[in-house]
Amino acid sequence: MFDPAVFAARRADVMKAIGPGGVAIARSLPERLRNGDAFHRFRQSSDVIYLTGFVEPDTTLVLRPGADTDRVVMFVRPRDPEMEVWDGVRAGLEGAKDRYGADAAYPASELAQRLPDLIANCEQLHYGLGLDERMDQLVASSIARLRKSEKRGQRPPHSVVDPRVVLHELRLFKRPEELAALREAAKISADAHVAAMRAGAPGSFEHELEAVIDYTFRRRGGAGPGYTTIVGAGRNATVLHYVTNDAAIRDGDLVLVDAGCEYDHYTADITRTWPANGRFTPAQRRVYDVVLAAQVSAIELARPGATLTELHDHCVRALTAGMIELGLLAGNVADRIADSAYKKFFMHGTSHWLGLDVHDAGAYTIGGKPRPLARGMVITVEPGLYIAPDAADVPAEYRGIGVRIEDDVAITNLAPEVLTAACPKQPDELEAITARR
Repeated sequence: MFDPAVFAARRADVMKAIGPGGVAIARSLPERLRNGDAFHRFRQSSDVIYLTGFVEPDTTLVLRPGADTDRVVMFVRPRDPEMEVWDGVRAGLEGAKDRYGADAAYPASELAQRLPDLIANCEQLHYGLGLDERMDQLVASSIARLRKSEKRGQRPPHSVVDPRVVLHELRLFKRPEELAALREAAKISADAHVAAMRAGAPGSFEHELEAVIDYTFRRRGGAGPGYTTIVGAGRNATVLHYVTNDAAIRDGDLVLVDAGCEYDHYTADITRTWPANGRFTPAQRRVYDVVLAAQVSAIELARPGATLTELHDHCVRALTAGMIELGLLAGNVADRIADSAYKKFFMHGTSHWLGLDVHDAGAYTIGGKPRPLARGMVITVEPGLYIAPDAADVPAEYRGIGVRIEDDVAITNLAPEVLTAACPKQPDELEAITARR
């Protein structure tokens, strides 16, 4: 975990931005049953992590910059020796104050009772509606209670503001400690991808590679996958979000692996595609080279002032030209872009924000226009081509080939920093790693 001063500075930035008339709420998402009485492993809300570093469930943070006292209020699970025997030690109320920066801390069970007073008479309530139905109901009931008490000097907020307006804008720009965490996540992820390449011989299974990846993440100090790992061999590589990962890897298959380690709550996001038997077929190599050229040239465009739309449009042009050269499409590039024919083989966006979430917080437009990239943003660049096994009107040698290449890129004032550069992607490198002797 970062130094407590880091979280204090983040809270101070949020409170300054929302001003003395604002109140902000960040809340844990509920724990979810997996099946029976077993729960999914809990992962704290990224907003709560960003502002406190506190990782326990059933946590609510209230920031009140205009208050004379208790500007930082936390609701947490109190210490409970009996429950701690089963679930582990809790920070409790004192820990929330002593270690996590709360001016006041209360039991989580008192949130409904105390919330109306904490948000009373504020101008704007910064809260993310639509994520947690029970919390939405609690906020709504608190506002309703305040409406009834307005004659006694307590009124409800004038408006409810999405946290993307302030908090998520701050999260979009990574500070040095965040970039350091992302670099480590990328380094671990690159090692895991190479380990999978070495293990993925014909006759092995997709789930074996997933196990190798997860093992590497944990062995190297990561928390595990930052999102569900994709290991798609052969025709499965043409399915964008394939996560079944149970098929045998055959001789001649390309293997597409999309996996990123979460380290210190920040996640990498890498995709590599490689030949299971150590050698691209001529058709596979031609498809791969088209995607690689588009990706490398798009990364070079990732500089301040450019937009993600420009990066995507660049990849669309490059990939469409490649599709025509390969015989997947006919005609000229402009026409095939205009009629969206290229989407048959490249149907997703090229980039997204990256950070605490794999699809991280931050608005993609400003004033209805694509926002310019700026120093401190971290993005992915991930073009691909996906040729379905039953694709009609394409050369048979290309059917069932799926290729995606994805890197994580930090925007700097100079050249883009490819955080995942240590993960091989040149064809000769991939063949050398996957060659079977």
